[in-house]
Amino acid sequence: MGNQHSAQNTTLLRQVFTNIQADSCPKHYNFHMHTNHSDGKLRPEDLMAQAVEIGLKGIAITDHHSVDGYYRAAKWLETQEIESLHLWTGIEITAYLPPVDVHILGYGFDPLEPSLAPYLTGREPRGVDARAERAINALHAAGAIVVLAHPARYRRSPEELIPTAVALGIDGVETYYAYNNPNPWIPSFEQTETVKRLGNSYNLLHTCGTDTHGLNLLQRL
Repeated sequence: MGNQHSAQNTTLLRQVFTNIQADSCPKHYNFHMHTNHSDGKLRPEDLMAQAVEIGLKGIAITDHHSVDGYYRAAKWLETQEIESLHLWTGIEITAYLPPVDVHILGYGFDPLEPSLAPYLTGREPRGVDARAERAINALHAAGAIVVLAHPARYRRSPEELIPTAVALGIDGVETYYAYNNPNPWIPSFEQTETVKRLGNSYNLLHTCGTDTHGLNLLQRL
């Protein structure tokens, strides 16, 4: 399932997000992972092999301002006879959501869409491109499902940030997230309940991911 069409299948991805639960990550799905094409340690090929070994059913590589790792992972998947793992396009963008910088995740988009060019440079966007509204609109123009990453990790509360993101057209929130890097990985209960409640009140999709930067997809660091 490594072809371009399946990587942009947001209909299926929306169904997956609709059914995400607290135990969906990290053994079944993982929608927040980094490779050595941004600030992670894993080569994309090694990430994919580990995902298969774990038995993951659906994933997205969300490197910062780059899809190079996704392309290498997709190429690896095309050389394997693996039908059980679905790879979607993914990215993590730093953007200004007043009054703080936040991270915005995009999934299932067309990486060749011209609107995304300012966000695929390997560096944080500058000027008007750094505005959350601009980033969200660019991702939507590329067909993405757009999600606010780890909403309880910023200098402003999720109660403040989520409504602001909703007003700009956000589709979902990263509800199930381990804020203190526990081992084994488990979503932080208090933050999860808050984000889940707010997400439900705005009819948002819920996602999960380990935010892996190290060598183990079952951990953040």
